[in-house]
Amino acid sequence: MQFHHHGYVSGDPRIQDAAGSGIDRPQELPDTMDVLIVGSGPAGMITAASLAQFPGVVTRLIERRPGRLAIGQADGIQSRSVETFQAFGFAERITAEAYRITQTVFWKPDPAAPHNIARAARAIDDPSGISEFPHLIVNQARVLDYFAEFAAHSPARITPDYGYEFVGLQVGSGEFPVTVRLRYTAGELQGQERVVKAKYVVGADGARSAVRSSINAVMAGEAANHAWGVMDILAITDFPDIRLKCAIQSGDGGNILLIPREGGSLFRMYIDLGVVSAEDQHNVRNTSIEQIIAKANQILHPYTLDVKSVAWHSVYEVGHRLTDRFDDVPIAEVGSRLPRVFITGDACHTHSAKAGQGMNVSMQDGFNLAWKLGHVLSGWSPESLLATYSAERQVIAKNLIDFDKQWSTLMATRPEDMADPTELEDFYVRTFEFPAGFMTEYQPSMVIAPATHQQLATGFPVGKRFKSAPVVRVCDANDVQLGHHHRADGRWRIYAFADSQAPTDAGAADAGVSLLNQWAEWISGAESPLARFTPQGADADAVFDVKVIYQEDYTEVELGQVPRVFLPRTGPFGLVDYEKVYAAGATDIFTERGLDRGGVVVVVRPDQYVANVLPLTATAELAKFFAGALLPQ
Repeated sequence: MQFHHHGYVSGDPRIQDAAGSGIDRPQELPDTMDVLIVGSGPAGMITAASLAQFPGVVTRLIERRPGRLAIGQADGIQSRSVETFQAFGFAERITAEAYRITQTVFWKPDPAAPHNIARAARAIDDPSGISEFPHLIVNQARVLDYFAEFAAHSPARITPDYGYEFVGLQVGSGEFPVTVRLRYTAGELQGQERVVKAKYVVGADGARSAVRSSINAVMAGEAANHAWGVMDILAITDFPDIRLKCAIQSGDGGNILLIPREGGSLFRMYIDLGVVSAEDQHNVRNTSIEQIIAKANQILHPYTLDVKSVAWHSVYEVGHRLTDRFDDVPIAEVGSRLPRVFITGDACHTHSAKAGQGMNVSMQDGFNLAWKLGHVLSGWSPESLLATYSAERQVIAKNLIDFDKQWSTLMATRPEDMADPTELEDFYVRTFEFPAGFMTEYQPSMVIAPATHQQLATGFPVGKRFKSAPVVRVCDANDVQLGHHHRADGRWRIYAFADSQAPTDAGAADAGVSLLNQWAEWISGAESPLARFTPQGADADAVFDVKVIYQEDYTEVELGQVPRVFLPRTGPFGLVDYEKVYAAGATDIFTERGLDRGGVVVVVRPDQYVANVLPLTATAELAKFFAGALLPQ
């Protein structure tokens, strides 16, 4: 963490100086704003936290509740989400308090006594080491707390405006074209309405989204036909795997998904309540907690469950629904107008909770949208960038629903009705990369280039998230994860992986001229993206964080001979940033990620997705790519 570059810091370094809209931020909700976020769930909070790094953008977040969420319904945190938490600076802290899933145990009817359950198989959670981060279980409320802390400590000083309910909106014209009606839900003005205006509105207001209704987006899909009871409990039991994630299939009593919770004692159970008929009229939702506990005991036989305390419980019906679009542009008008209103998370896709995807995918919705809003409102990118949000995220949501249909169907299938007795655990192992959050692959657009040069960096697929790898930081000989320095600050990352002739031109007469040094000279020049797209007067790395990774051992890299672009002077004192120069370590990143030894450039978007892979010689292609994504400054 760097924090003395603007002067000596003696307090908490996570608290950044207020700037722009964060200076003297009004306590009361103003009449006009750049972005209005509706809802303080995971999608809304990550959007606010991301935009808090853009102090030139006035962002407000409203929530109908009078205060913070006390207990959340979501609890599963996939590895991709923990990678995202790292970008916001709290991955280590939340991991310390969370429950870590290392394996899943499968229980099935005992062949010798089918009315009893018996342990049948185990599956390692991440058999291929797809991420250096774990799969966690932690209360959704704590996730929101961490995002809220980040937003409040960022330059824009964003905090939720509690006690406001969204009523409706209209999109017109003018500087603030979206007119929004709100209703006070608490305090002296409770029940009264007021009107505010915004340039853009983000609906993160859940499955019953009023923002979705206001833009006439259609939620379509399969009707619910299966019910599950869910409870967070403290209990005494003789079930031996109570502190392990378990998928339990009984011979005649249904199924349970058991999820141990953080804190060492709490655990969650999803209990199969069976098929719901069309005539039920949602009466299954009236199932009592006593009935849910009794059903759990029936499934667990011969083991027993003595519940001492119920922290939370609910009954839900499995349904898979997706909106026709994620913004206010009707399908017939796509390409002819640009969006002003967006929906995220459960407002545009709903599914079962058992794949642990709701909160995770919702956060990626917000992460995708926020930097694009920040770039457009900061004047860095054209408004057309905003059309890529719906185009990118709706496909991902569709893939999620297709996966969840298979998983929830298998979970509800009796073992004897399966074609293969190991079908459930085989599916879990075969598809683990999807629920871990790593199957997202964005298609070519103005911010994703065609994978023309993919063979130069096979371990960094274009359109997929940048998979970190260990390197050595040259300045202090520290072993670090390269991707962990990718903060949620709205900047693009350009990683220059040096050719074998680098780091210097010493001996060039015999070995040839370093392509890396030639590239560094170009990227420092007047026609480079850095010169064209960095705002005048801003730090050299305000928009682009340019790093170099050498093939040699760090002891062979002399900082005095490293091109100046990798040692920029920033801040009011023009101090040298030494943390942009790296070398391959004991685990060679060039080998690990299939990087061409002739040198390669990997461009990564602000939301950590690989946007382009190029040879060091393809400077014209790199310039053309950024010319399509950014505006000259």
